[in-house]
Amino acid sequence: MPDKIDPFSSIRVPEYRNLMLGRFSFIMGLRMMATLIGWWIYLLTNDPFAIGLVGLSEVIPALSLALYAGHVIDQSEKRKLLLKGVIFYFLAVLALILISSKYTSAHLSNHWIAVCIYSVIFCTGVFRAFTGPVFSAMIAYIVPRKDLQNATTWSQGTWLSASVTGHAVGGFLIAIVGITGTLISVSCLIMIAFSFLFRLGPKPASNIKGTVRTWESVKEGLRFVYKTKELLGALSLDLFAVLFGGAVALIPIYARDILKVGSEGFGILNGASDLGSIFIVIILTLFPPKKNQGKILLIAVAGFGTCIIIFGISKIFLLSFFALMISGMLDGISVVVRGTITQLITPDNMRGRVMSVNSMFINSSNELGQFESGIAAKLMGTVTSVIFGGSMTLLVVIFTWIKAPSLRRMKY
Repeated sequence: MPDKIDPFSSIRVPEYRNLMLGRFSFIMGLRMMATLIGWWIYLLTNDPFAIGLVGLSEVIPALSLALYAGHVIDQSEKRKLLLKGVIFYFLAVLALILISSKYTSAHLSNHWIAVCIYSVIFCTGVFRAFTGPVFSAMIAYIVPRKDLQNATTWSQGTWLSASVTGHAVGGFLIAIVGITGTLISVSCLIMIAFSFLFRLGPKPASNIKGTVRTWESVKEGLRFVYKTKELLGALSLDLFAVLFGGAVALIPIYARDILKVGSEGFGILNGASDLGSIFIVIILTLFPPKKNQGKILLIAVAGFGTCIIIFGISKIFLLSFFALMISGMLDGISVVVRGTITQLITPDNMRGRVMSVNSMFINSSNELGQFESGIAAKLMGTVTSVIFGGSMTLLVVIFTWIKAPSLRRMKY
């Protein structure tokens, strides 16, 4: 008789609970800060393009340092590295609090205040290159291998719920306590995260044979990802699906000009995908996929592409909402399955490097996906560009199905 599934198996590990509570507080604080920065920059510049530069100023250092960060993570005591990253983020928030003060506004123009904000965000991009992969790399050191799937699902649910909560609370606090008050709240959340993460035990450096040069270490991680077809296929699938299926970036245009539902409808559409993702993560925690996970991943991404096409064609608000919500559910399935594959396949001595490559795929796909959506909409028109993106996602799935049979047959 099969063992009964315990949906809380990883959460029963005290150290993992502390990791997740710390991650929730940390991500919630960062999402509040991201919401505030976009609003603040727009107040200062009245230029929508200036908001796009915020993401660019963070993603450039994050991507540039990702491979080196993986090498450092594998050669470092991971708890100490994570705590250092959290402290640096706290210092960045303190800098933003100073920038938001009346003293600064009295002595600097809006232009130079914006430049100061971009400079701080550039620094957080450096910190992000290290902290993001460390969170993922530490999971396998804390929970037993048999609970990795459950732990990955909880980790994704934690990140997603913290992200949604942070965006919502951030907008609420801006209206209630203003920019400086919101930043003080963010600093408190980061210190709460630090208090939970401080309770973790030391996670020693990986056992890398001999003295390996930095570039050789980086190439070793890249070679592992390239040669492990299940892993390469899963990461590439996510990269191109988000790259071509980034319809979320065009929701403001759909809400105002196509569906004509105004700001209220925009808010509902904007939350539809996250709502679907949260729902499916809860379901996957209670009922994890037992077999044919590789096929499930490919089918989920194909379904995601189909939903994007439906959203692109739709001129009915409810249909558009459900298309986005289901796309979020299918995206949640693919994220959990891909995350579990990455955790199970990666050897301990390469976790930092592989998780950094993983973060490169995720970060670049989100940022480039928004860029691709904007360029495609300008060249093809909004509706045509979304349909094109969904269709390209389906083609990527078909190509992966044919070229990566080991991923299609993947079971865990």
